[in-house]
Amino acid sequence: MSVSENDCIFCKIARGEMDAEMVHEEDEVLAFKDIRGLAPVHVLVMPRQHLASLEEITQLPEPVARRLFEVSSEVAEQLGVRESGYAVRVNNGPDAGQGVFHLHLHVLGGKHLEMP
Repeated sequence: MSVSENDCIFCKIARGEMDAEMVHEEDEVLAFKDIRGLAPVHVLVMPRQHLASLEEITQLPEPVARRLFEVSSEVAEQLGVRESGYAVRVNNGPDAGQGVFHLHLHVLGGKHLEMP
């Protein structure tokens, strides 16, 4: 499923057209709290560049792709779950639970997490 950059809710957040509780913000990557958090810490980390899914990650410059994971670790440290443990997950496609078709990583922590 593809959504245009103009209609993408995460692109609107990145452009400042919609509110989100920001945790981290920089030129190419941002992180904000998930409004339907599944754990005490549930943050979404995404590139500002619109990519519908993980299948398109090769369109990101390598430093930006790497930065997604670095920011995930920094967010975990900032929110106090790095030492106890946290999960970084990517839902890719409808069957995997991807609800917003803009590449994003979920950083989850603050409780014991089971694999589905």
